[in-house]
Amino acid sequence: MQAPDDFNPAPGDAIEIEPGLTRVLCPNPSPMTYRGTNTYLLGTRGLAVIDPGPENDAHLSAILAALRPGQKITHIFVTHSHVDHSPLSRALARETGAPVLAFGDWQAGRSQVMHQLADQGLAGGGEGVDAHFHPDVIVEDGETVAGDGWALRAIHTPGHYGNHLSFQWNDALFCGDHVMGWASSLVSPPDGDLTDFMASCARLRQSDWRVFHPGHGAPIDDPAARLDWLIAHRQGREAEILAALADGPATAFDLAKRIYTDTPKALLGAATRNVFAHLVDLTGKRRVTPHPHLSADAEFVLS
Repeated sequence: MQAPDDFNPAPGDAIEIEPGLTRVLCPNPSPMTYRGTNTYLLGTRGLAVIDPGPENDAHLSAILAALRPGQKITHIFVTHSHVDHSPLSRALARETGAPVLAFGDWQAGRSQVMHQLADQGLAGGGEGVDAHFHPDVIVEDGETVAGDGWALRAIHTPGHYGNHLSFQWNDALFCGDHVMGWASSLVSPPDGDLTDFMASCARLRQSDWRVFHPGHGAPIDDPAARLDWLIAHRQGREAEILAALADGPATAFDLAKRIYTDTPKALLGAATRNVFAHLVDLTGKRRVTPHPHLSADAEFVLS
């Protein structure tokens, strides 16, 4: 895993990171986005843009300025509809005439249990949802979209977000926010689903990848090792939760306070949401039981 300080490109600079692939960093750094959102331009003449980013005029100008003579943007791909990835697709489409391609609108791919939690009033935490997102073209799992000298195969990788797509380019993968090298991916119900996240990790682990290009941070040069770490990290957190529940019933907040002992008070809400994601998954696996029913405030016991 690349050390965080090793990745610090200047926002707006068009950097060719491998032949036919350019990255432009958006100036939207934060604890959730690290240095900012990575926007990728793929191809040599007719280009695909992957993850335009948030509404940001400077970044829109930087993407357009990255075009060389004879180049044009023909496709705009969005991995998922968090506000740091999808909103600029609308302005970029107006500027270029290129269609926006994605798995679906902001609720597409959401599992049944997450629909139920959302109906109960649970709102997403973390990066924020682009509720106005509606792609021009729906791309299905396994579908290949070909352009001018490039082809991208869509892989539905829900977990961080229900409509999350990763895009395979030969032996490389544009993995959005599903896998990052600088942090574990946020999984926050009802937008994030840990059951789906683990299944998506296992699915990606079945292929032999050369490199992952994430939505934030540096390229991941050992994708298999990073996937193994993510899976083991979540399994370890699950074991901590089950061990804590062996001492008696507890809420997600109670468990977060016990498990995240070094977490600043300001981040305890995010830790609680992470624990709740595990509890939803464990409820589905019938290893814990919520009372009176599954909710963010429920008390959980071992089944």
